[in-house]
Amino acid sequence: MRIIGLDLGQRRIGVAAADERTRVAIPVTTVVVTESVVEAAGAIAREQAADELVIGLPLSMSGAMGPQAQLVMQIAEELRKRLAIPVHLWDERLSSVQAGRSEHGPRGKKSTRTAVAGRDAAAAAIILQAFIDSRRSTA
Repeated sequence: MRIIGLDLGQRRIGVAAADERTRVAIPVTTVVVTESVVEAAGAIAREQAADELVIGLPLSMSGAMGPQAQLVMQIAEELRKRLAIPVHLWDERLSSVQAGRSEHGPRGKKSTRTAVAGRDAAAAAIILQAFIDSRRSTA
């Protein structure tokens, strides 16, 4: 079973992947959005042969739902209608901050792995890994 994690943005979508066997999320790519975010996310899910989709939900630091979180919820709902797979939302607070920090190794230099994958893909991997870990703790 292949699980795809997405960090949605208006211009870019970070993509990460994991499978049930390894249970480790890895950054895959960052896709530039040239059409609607819904169309781009649906295409990614199909291209990546997703069995499940996990989308980062950008809540405020207090946990409140702002305009961006409401937009992501609408996108997730539209994807649920278009795709025949489960679409989950996962709290993404601080994932971009974490991804930015992980980009830099000792002495502030970018690590090759994260530099290639990009900050958005790294954020998607952080979101996906948290989702996978939560399943582990409840199993």
